[in-house]
Amino acid sequence: MYQAEVKATLDFSTSDSSVFIIATHDHVIREIAQEIVLPDEAILVHTSGSQPLDVLQFAATQNLGVFYPLQTFIKSGKVDFKTTPVFIESSNEETGHVLLQIAGAISDIVKKIGSEERKALHVAAVFASNFTNHMLTISNDILQQNSLEFDWLVPLITQTFTKSLSVGPGNSQTGPAKRGDLEILENHLEFLQENQAVAEIYKVISQHIIDTYGSE
Repeated sequence: MYQAEVKATLDFSTSDSSVFIIATHDHVIREIAQEIVLPDEAILVHTSGSQPLDVLQFAATQNLGVFYPLQTFIKSGKVDFKTTPVFIESSNEETGHVLLQIAGAISDIVKKIGSEERKALHVAAVFASNFTNHMLTISNDILQQNSLEFDWLVPLITQTFTKSLSVGPGNSQTGPAKRGDLEILENHLEFLQENQAVAEIYKVISQHIIDTYGSE
């Protein structure tokens, strides 16, 4: 049963809770940490992948931490937390112990990492998730503009991810850029000439693939 309640202020000085989680946009974490009023010995953590632990340094507690579940969240979707990695960072051993206990209660994958490691993880996650999803959006737009069905790509998309996760993304790369087929690349760029933004994305990614695999 949920026992949450809405508060109009950041004064939690009379709260019975001992752990407080800032789950907001990154740009307001520091401000909230400076203004929140906490009970004695409370723990304050944020959930950002890109913000360092010291963004909380001006909070009115020494018990600071990061509780970062590596997953994408949407209102309409359920997440299996047992298979979602949770990454922990803390300002002291006692806080770290509490966060590890909380993380271990919801996830089977709990790791302690530092701020720089977490930033690298977040950047990699943006490429793997956010950018990948945007590529699918571009694919969908191209198909719609040509009165074609996105569903026709589903078997290919499924096989691409299955293969990548099975043998590794580097070993599963295919396509004209991987083969160095410049004629097809030029043909595709000509097709995209009326959408220069997408054409530029195609060109940059294709060149990166060529640079990556060209010596093979």
